[in-house]
Amino acid sequence: MGKIKVAIAGLGSCASALIQGVEYYRNQKEGEIPGLMHVDFGGYFIEDIEFVAAFDVNSKKIGRDISEAIFAEPNLCAKYSEVPATGVKVQPGPVSDGVAPHMRESFFVEDHEPVDVAEVLKESEADMLVNYLPVGSGEATQIYVQAALDAGCAFVNCIPAFIASVPEWAERFVDAGLPVAGDDIKSQIGATILHRAVAGLFFDRGVHVESTYQLNIGGNTDFLNMTVENRLHTKRVSKTEAVTSMIPYEVPTRIGPSDYVPFLEDHKICYIRVNGKGFGDLPVTLDIKLVVNDSPNSGGVVIDVVRAVKLALDRGISGPLTSISSYAFKHPPFQISDAVAKNLVEDFIQGKIER
Repeated sequence: MGKIKVAIAGLGSCASALIQGVEYYRNQKEGEIPGLMHVDFGGYFIEDIEFVAAFDVNSKKIGRDISEAIFAEPNLCAKYSEVPATGVKVQPGPVSDGVAPHMRESFFVEDHEPVDVAEVLKESEADMLVNYLPVGSGEATQIYVQAALDAGCAFVNCIPAFIASVPEWAERFVDAGLPVAGDDIKSQIGATILHRAVAGLFFDRGVHVESTYQLNIGGNTDFLNMTVENRLHTKRVSKTEAVTSMIPYEVPTRIGPSDYVPFLEDHKICYIRVNGKGFGDLPVTLDIKLVVNDSPNSGGVVIDVVRAVKLALDRGISGPLTSISSYAFKHPPFQISDAVAKNLVEDFIQGKIER
């Protein structure tokens, strides 16, 4: 089937988890891998993924081989795999709004002349660009999206800067003959996917949901970045819509990042409460606490997305990939239940549906 050539914008902890995971499972062609739908995804295996370009603004990463940069400060992803030298060096990307004022020191930002991203994508023959910029990087994301379109690359949007779910951007990918998947990646077992399941269960069993909240704390730079409320507006929208779409009436909510606790490092703690009324109008309350390694929690999901996008490229499919977007992202073009979305992805893999 050939290689899947992937470029990455933002070589932080999530990118580290993805790159380590590809190496960790590189030679596995049978059995199951936690976090993946299939080891064989439409004829593509993990070993087919090749990282051909990377962009960042961190002076401790720029100029270093990807295999070294993924372990540079301030990345906190657990090291669970040795990654051999790739021969691909991290190149300086545009800053724009990708770095909040309070994050310049944490991200070791210095004055670097950014490369021509589109030209690098062309030279590396990247099939797709995966966006791992920090939350709140709306303008920076659009710069990378335009570069991908100019270079003839597909785009995978892992952050809540809405692209695949915005008709204007979606149409531009249709016009360019390129697929796009997004927006805002769901984790394997994370706060959003768990909250969706619980909210859907309450509704399906006839319990009237009166209110619900989801509070998240963590100690990595993602949480430090989101201590400024204006950085996370779209994050709250994305997470809230993902949950409330499971309930066909308005529910008071408070959903999203809550605090930065440095000593938690790359561990994320989530508290979910759902308040409802059951038979006889009697109260039903559910409290859940979830603790995960934050960055690796989405690595396997992105591997499935990357392979789905490559299938779309092979098949000449353009525009938003609605099946994998609904399954793997919080803010897809269409919100549907996770079970239905999973079945649609299976149909897409087999070629029964186009997108």
